[in-house]
Amino acid sequence: MMKNKSNNKNTLNTLLAMLFAVMLVSCGGGDEVGSENMISGTNSKTWVADEEMDSAGQEVEQVDTDEQGGMQFYADGRFALGESGMLRTGTWSFDQAANRLTLQFEEQNETVNYEVTKLTEDEMNLRVPDGSEMKLKAK
Repeated sequence: MMKNKSNNKNTLNTLLAMLFAVMLVSCGGGDEVGSENMISGTNSKTWVADEEMDSAGQEVEQVDTDEQGGMQFYADGRFALGESGMLRTGTWSFDQAANRLTLQFEEQNETVNYEVTKLTEDEMNLRVPDGSEMKLKAK
């Protein structure tokens, strides 16, 4: 009888430990970084800035979305960035292992690298090396 209680207790402890581990994995970290196709969708996807934070974590006042424009990513690796009535284009790539989005602007020797801290179907958070961060929403 004593051995049976001990086995039941061990089984219960094992099940609880496994349940706890599953919860940690499924709920771990609020941010997630999805796959490349979440950036562009099947053909293209437009992202607009929702919130910007400076390197100290303070919110930066946003320009009206209509004036600001957006970033459109195409599945073939091109992008278009509209801001203040100007259009800048180029190519983009995403390194999922490094959580890095790279933009190479056309006709310019300018490359911008962002750390992708969150990427879902509807949200993308990008951080630059100085620590400032832009939170984007899919349009």
